[in-house]
Amino acid sequence: MPRFSIIVPSHGVAGRLSQALDSVLAQSFGDFELIPVCRTPDCSAADVAAALAGRDSRVAPVHSPPADGLAGARNTGVRAATGAYLLFLDGDDVLVPGALAALDARLARTGDVDVLYFEHERTPWWEGEPANPAAPLLTGTPDGAFAPDAAPRLTGVQLPAWSAAYRRAFLTEHRIAFPDGHFTDVGFGGLVAAEAERMAVLRSVVVRHLVRRQGSRLNRPGDHHAELLDQAERVLARAAGPALSDVRRAALFEQLFAAVLKTAAHPRRLPSGRAAFFRRASALYAAHRPAGFQVPGGSLGVQHRLLARGAYAAFRALRGANRTLTAARGALPYPRGLRTRLLYRAHLLRPLDPNLAVYCAYWGRGYTCNPAAIHAKARELAPHIRSVFLVEAGQEHTLPPDVDHAVIGSRRYWEVLARATYLVNNANFAEGVVKRPGSVHLQTQHGTPLKKMGVDQSTYPVVAAATGSFGKLLGRVDRWDFNLSSNRHSTQMWERAFPGSYEHLEYGYPRNDAYYAATADDVARVRAELGVPEGATAVLYAPTHRDWETGFGAGGLDLAAFCEAAGENVVVLLRAHYFYDRGEALSGGGRIIDVTAHRSAEDVCLAADALVTDYSSIMFDYANLDRPIVIHADDWEVYRETRGVYFDLLAEPPGPVARTPEELARIFRDGTWADAGSAALRAAFRERFCEFDDGRAAERVVRRVLLGEPPEALPPVTPLAERTPAPAATPSAAGLPHAPLAPLS
Repeated sequence: MPRFSIIVPSHGVAGRLSQALDSVLAQSFGDFELIPVCRTPDCSAADVAAALAGRDSRVAPVHSPPADGLAGARNTGVRAATGAYLLFLDGDDVLVPGALAALDARLARTGDVDVLYFEHERTPWWEGEPANPAAPLLTGTPDGAFAPDAAPRLTGVQLPAWSAAYRRAFLTEHRIAFPDGHFTDVGFGGLVAAEAERMAVLRSVVVRHLVRRQGSRLNRPGDHHAELLDQAERVLARAAGPALSDVRRAALFEQLFAAVLKTAAHPRRLPSGRAAFFRRASALYAAHRPAGFQVPGGSLGVQHRLLARGAYAAFRALRGANRTLTAARGALPYPRGLRTRLLYRAHLLRPLDPNLAVYCAYWGRGYTCNPAAIHAKARELAPHIRSVFLVEAGQEHTLPPDVDHAVIGSRRYWEVLARATYLVNNANFAEGVVKRPGSVHLQTQHGTPLKKMGVDQSTYPVVAAATGSFGKLLGRVDRWDFNLSSNRHSTQMWERAFPGSYEHLEYGYPRNDAYYAATADDVARVRAELGVPEGATAVLYAPTHRDWETGFGAGGLDLAAFCEAAGENVVVLLRAHYFYDRGEALSGGGRIIDVTAHRSAEDVCLAADALVTDYSSIMFDYANLDRPIVIHADDWEVYRETRGVYFDLLAEPPGPVARTPEELARIFRDGTWADAGSAALRAAFRERFCEFDDGRAAERVVRRVLLGEPPEALPPVTPLAERTPAPAATPSAAGLPHAPLAPLS
């Protein structure tokens, strides 16, 4: 039997779960089992847990469906546990170094106890000093093991479940489990303290709890606050027996109703049903008030007396000063110009247009990327929704003639942003755009993250300086209702980089639908439009932007020399990063075709027989075509240290890796670019990063976001093995037997 079983529910925290699990596995005390509780065997958290289980036999993942909630997940973990003592972590908590050794040493001194309480540290997610809220509660308790009456105010209801270790046999004997519903820690903690006969305290920090930027789910507005009364009633009923002394019962009553009154006094938490909440709380108060209970002093005592009398009208008047809500638009800057500001404010006072959607891509650069693909599918599946695409002045000509548009900064621009119910963007709307109640903001993203994004950039000075205010960035994130993801890696990284309360949509990228809809005729047409010679091997070269450089010079690669060295039938399609209008003028005797200005990255990818890139996210999209990819990583160490990355691309590449121009040319000359080894690397890469891209992403988005269909009604993702991407123009790129390129003359 292991000394400890550590149970870690992972729902909604996949992005930080590995840190929690690693903090356990790194403990110097090794007599434990680690039980991650994942929502299904097929989810991001399960992938993380399974990978650790494959390396360490102490990791034993189990599964609990999302419908069972936090309580069900923890109870599932308890049923699987075999350890003498149980500990619980949230998926974004960590054990401090030496924590298990300290717990074991303390238990060795106290002997078996039913519950061992310890301190925890609440760490601000961004800035600020950590807090230790458990320390005052544990101060003054006896040094050794003690009976509960020796510390009557240690009732358990003020401490989270992950601030104690529980003897498993004690929980089994008294049939104590986590109660269903919200505020399960209140119910569980109260039940444990009500039944415990021997307690102990460890006055040192064991768990470091990361306070989420969006705050606790329990503090958000909603009807779930009524469940606090369910938990209070459950604990008070158990405490009504003869086992509890009067002083303990009084302390438990006072602490439970302090939480109840805190909720009743915050209108934001109870957007409706406040009177019903108060009446039920008053009835509980009358039914369970201990004999001789003395109400506390001050304003809390006034609230106690009003609750005891059932005087809701007086209670409502007492909290009246806190009932005014700050309008969202008052906290945000407005557009420049007095007339424009007044116009925008006027439109904000008008009702939302339920059939208006506004789209924008790359800060108004044109009709492209995921927003364009969603727009096109919406015209097919939701024709009743009127759509307006936002573009910069001078880019109007890039829009299809039948696409309605508004120029960024114009009067109509601010009007449609104020009135639209649906707002779709692959970057972010302007700082002054207000998130109106009832509006739906969809963040589509525009790539799979290899490089660090969002707040994860804060420790990289060059990038952080260019990013600007992270506070403003997070203000924009707060407008998101949905965030699109094309693979579980992205889901985890978005969760870390852009902390918020939005819902992840693991539907794939709509722009990549084109790779499964295109035919051989489409490929031939695009190649002809771009000027690719008949029979040539078209290599798309698409390097990424480097934050420490200005201007574009083909990423340091001499493309003309590459063409000469790679073979006479190679042509290069040069596509610079979208930060640049086009690459520098490059000579290549007609063998270099600059496609930077071409509006459709998808068309350019369809035309290419192979991709050469450094660290650009285009590799993740191009992998859908199942055509060769070669990485040219001449400055990987500099990029990794300066920009920051989420994984080691050179250890998990989508194809052969070249560190020099000579290696790159050799890879094409000797056929390595399209051999069996290249295909094997690409297959593993596609398995990981092309997870949800199956040609129906746009349909799923439109039906879920614009038509409001439930997730279970959407078409499931087609397995990777059953997908058929657009065929390549040359046999080598299509995976057919390859002959090396012609030698140089």
